[in-house]
Amino acid sequence: MAAPILSYEGLGLIQGNGWLFRGLDIHVGQRDRLALIGRNGAGKTTLLKLIAGAIDADEGRRTIVPGTHVVLLEQDPQVDGYATLRDFALRGPRAPAEHEVDAIADQLGIDLNREAATASGGERRRAAIARALAENPDVLLLDEPTNHLDLSAIEWLEEWLNRFNGAFIVISHDRTFLTRLTKSTLWLDRGGIRRAEIGFGGFEAWMEQAAAEEERAAQRLDAKLKIEEHWLHRGVTARRKRNMGRLEKLHELRALRASMQGPQGTAKLAVEADDTKTKVVIDAEHVTKAFGDRTVLKDFSLRVRRGDRIGIVGGNGAGKTTLLRLLTGDLEPDSGRIMRAQTLDGIVIDQQRKLMAPEKRVRDVLADGGDWIEVNGSKKHVHGYLKEFLFDPSIAEARIGTLSGGERSRLLLAREFARPSNLLVLDEPTNDLDLETLDLLQEVIGDYAGTVLIVSHDRDFLDRTVTVTLGMDGSGDVDVVPGGYADWVAKRRERSAARPKAKPVEAAPPKPKSTKMSYKDQRDLDILPKRIEELEAAIARDEALLADPALYAKDPKRFAALNAQIEKARVEKDAAEERWLALAEMAEA
Repeated sequence: MAAPILSYEGLGLIQGNGWLFRGLDIHVGQRDRLALIGRNGAGKTTLLKLIAGAIDADEGRRTIVPGTHVVLLEQDPQVDGYATLRDFALRGPRAPAEHEVDAIADQLGIDLNREAATASGGERRRAAIARALAENPDVLLLDEPTNHLDLSAIEWLEEWLNRFNGAFIVISHDRTFLTRLTKSTLWLDRGGIRRAEIGFGGFEAWMEQAAAEEERAAQRLDAKLKIEEHWLHRGVTARRKRNMGRLEKLHELRALRASMQGPQGTAKLAVEADDTKTKVVIDAEHVTKAFGDRTVLKDFSLRVRRGDRIGIVGGNGAGKTTLLRLLTGDLEPDSGRIMRAQTLDGIVIDQQRKLMAPEKRVRDVLADGGDWIEVNGSKKHVHGYLKEFLFDPSIAEARIGTLSGGERSRLLLAREFARPSNLLVLDEPTNDLDLETLDLLQEVIGDYAGTVLIVSHDRDFLDRTVTVTLGMDGSGDVDVVPGGYADWVAKRRERSAARPKAKPVEAAPPKPKSTKMSYKDQRDLDILPKRIEELEAAIARDEALLADPALYAKDPKRFAALNAQIEKARVEKDAAEERWLALAEMAEA
């Protein structure tokens, strides 16, 4: 690593009756791309604020190169007191230039003249991003930057950060976002921190190896490894094996779904002789829905079976919530019909987390103040059930207001999954969850006996969870694709590549700007998807090699060469994706 421009030595902070963390050494180089990883409650958000200088440490020395500008993008932007989002964006710690704020806001698709008091979470997030980026930071600290953003905004932010000349540290639950952007990892664990010169793509393998080495060391000393109870009891490696089993099962379900796919691209399944009426839980036929002159859904058909996991993706305003409300019966179609099983009994976990009153205790939320909770027909003690959702049992008496955002989300999941149901509706369930809780949520969804409807912008989560993806582009059409987010993207590439070229028109009037594709354009459109897949595979292979924590000590030249290869492949992949998207738009035009 080059000479640091920002350092903390011996960093320590007291929280409550003890140290949240102590003795941390953190160094940030001029072009570092760092992922900050740790479970909910480990202190990741607090650590970012310390690095930014927003709060004071109880011990440790902060050193910064004079003139270095550090900008913190907080998880929950505070717009209270501002008349409009523009007022908020232009009054940052270092007031940014208005034209720069406007340029970024335009690319993010946010109207800064919107009243701050009525702005949605996504609009506040976009305004905060515009303010942070327009301040031209040398070090950018990002706390869950993708929360409340749609896919197009997430991809735009990825492209901007890839071009960024400064350093950044990012906290995120979005595995795809972290894998594409980061080159080093800070792991905040049990009050200490470790740094690995690998991107997030190699982190989980490195984490498993580090845990195994700790356990072997403890066994040699004939001492019990003092580690979080949920880690030892569930086992990092054991969980990975179980997850692989669930992924295999998921692929089998996707293959079954693909075999049922109708010729028009709808998931209208053939009628079976055995118990079909009880297996089909939602049956939509030729559904159309419009609001004024805007058609949100047109001629949409879908048959949802018991056990399906349906993912809904698309940009903000594409109609995802409308489709969800139509499927669940909260909204009626303008034409067509939607039949639902009479036994359908659903629960909804929405983005607002309305049930979590700050003054309530954890025990009140889970068991109405009692000691026992009924889960799938059997009684469980509150303490035991909390362990299943990665909580320390002593948290049962804690007030909701004292929990972190991620802990509140995890508690809400624990409460809702205990209720009897056969339909689960999840609206952006991954917001505020740490990676370990995301793994747990994937396990719970995989074991759930009912049907699941998921609206999410988390690409990796969808790839690991859903059997069918409904892709919406705002035109009213819906892509129904067996598989996850990656399968939907691949389907769009195939459709664009297979689209026949338009026949030339004789004596066509001159156009101000030609949109005709050249031979090279068409060739690139055809071959780039395969090249992108090759580059993704190469990056994953090299990151797996970097996951060996002893590699740097054994062969530093090999380590440096692999890092260089990964960086080169990422640059080429980003350029290839950008080129393919531009060509796909040309082909559609």
